[in-house]
Amino acid sequence: MDTPFTRLKGGVGAPQGFLTSAVSCGIKNPNAARLDLALIYSEKPCTSAGTFTTNRVKAAPVRVSQAHLRKGDLRAIIANSGNANACTGVLGIRDANAMCDAVANPLKLKRSEIGVASTGVIGLPMPMSRFEPKYDELLERLGPKNGSDVAAAIITSDTHAKEFAISFDLGEHRIRIGGCVKGAGMISPSMATMLCFITTDASISSENLRKSVLECVEESFNRITIDGDMSTNDSVIVLANGAAGMPMIRRNSSTCKIFRQALRLVMLELAKAVVRDGERTTKFVTVKVEGARTYLDAKKVAEAVCKSALVKSSWNGGDPNWGRIIHAVGYSRARIREELVDIHIGGKAACLGGLQAETSMDELREVVSHPEFEITINLNQGESIYTMYSSDLSPEYIDFNRSEYAYWKQARKDGLV
Repeated sequence: MDTPFTRLKGGVGAPQGFLTSAVSCGIKNPNAARLDLALIYSEKPCTSAGTFTTNRVKAAPVRVSQAHLRKGDLRAIIANSGNANACTGVLGIRDANAMCDAVANPLKLKRSEIGVASTGVIGLPMPMSRFEPKYDELLERLGPKNGSDVAAAIITSDTHAKEFAISFDLGEHRIRIGGCVKGAGMISPSMATMLCFITTDASISSENLRKSVLECVEESFNRITIDGDMSTNDSVIVLANGAAGMPMIRRNSSTCKIFRQALRLVMLELAKAVVRDGERTTKFVTVKVEGARTYLDAKKVAEAVCKSALVKSSWNGGDPNWGRIIHAVGYSRARIREELVDIHIGGKAACLGGLQAETSMDELREVVSHPEFEITINLNQGESIYTMYSSDLSPEYIDFNRSEYAYWKQARKDGLV
C-alpha cells in the first residue's frame, strides 16, 4: 500500500485540536533559561495508548501514567526535563501526582486524565518549589503553534530538539499525526532514557489505538540501540482526539492499515533521529539480517551485532572489521551455520560463506568512513528478516558520561540531599 504523506511543521502540535506550551523552571540549574516543563492538551476528549520501560526499576511518573491509562483515556500530558523523579519512593509518586493536579484542576479534568513524564538525573527528589510558580504561565501559554517548544523542553543530553509530523488522506478526510522525542543515551531495545509523545486528529478506539501503538513501537523504538542501556523512565504516549471529523477507524479495515502505516512512519523517523543524535556518536548504521530460520533468530543476531562494544568501537574507528560482526553472530544464540554466513558492508562483500571475501579492505574502509552506512548479514537458512538501527561507540561517550553527578552539587545547595 503506497500512501502519499506530506511533511508538516509543528511536531506534536500539528494535529487539529491540540494545544501545547512550555516554560522555563530552572529545574536542573536555577540560573538557566532553557525550557524544561511542557504541556500537551487536547480540546476534545481523546483515546490514548502508551508503552513504557520494561526495566523493573520504574520512575514515579511511569508508574503514575500506567495507572492512569489503566483507569481510562488521557487528555493531557505534562513532562519535564532535568530530573527523572526515579528512585524517589513515596515522595516521587506524590510529586508526580502533584504535577498532574496542577494542570488537571484548571483544565477541569480528572487527575487520571493526565499523563506525566520526567527525564534527567536519577535518585534526586523533584525541586517542586521551582515548578509551582510556573504552572499558571504554562497554562496561559497553551496554543496551537507551540509544538516545537515541547520538543525543546524535554531534551537532556540531546544536541537538538527532535520532532516529525505528517498529513495524509484517510477516506475523504485529511489526517495529521505529529510527535516529538528525546533521547541520546541509555538507548536500547525493549523501550529505550527516551520520551516520545504523539498526537493525531484521527478517530480510533482505545483498543485499536493500543494495538496500533504496540505494533508500531515494535517496528521502530524497539529497533534502536546506542549504548545498550535501558532507562527507568522510557515512555511513548499517543493521544487521538478525532478532531478531523472522520468516522471511527475500524479494526482490520483499509483505513486502519493506512493509519498504522502513517503512525509507523512517524515513530520510525523519530526513532532514527534518536540514534543520529546519540551521545557523542559519529555513525548511523543500519543492520539488516536476512535468511534466518525464524524471526526470533534474525532478531537475536541483529541485537547481538548492534549491541557489541567491539563492533561499535570498530565503526567509530572506520574499521570494516567483519570478524567482530561474525563473532557477535556466533554468540547471539541464534541457530546459524558459520559456513553459510555472508556479510556485506555498503553492498560490498566482506565475508562469504564465513570466509574473507575478495573485496579489498580499502573499498570497505571507504564505505565505513561515511557517517551513515548499511550492513547486511545473510544467514542463508530461511526467509526471516529483521532490521535495527545502531551507532558507534566513541571515547568521547565515556568522557561525557563521567560527569552527570555534578548535578548533585547543585542539589545539595537546594537542600534536596
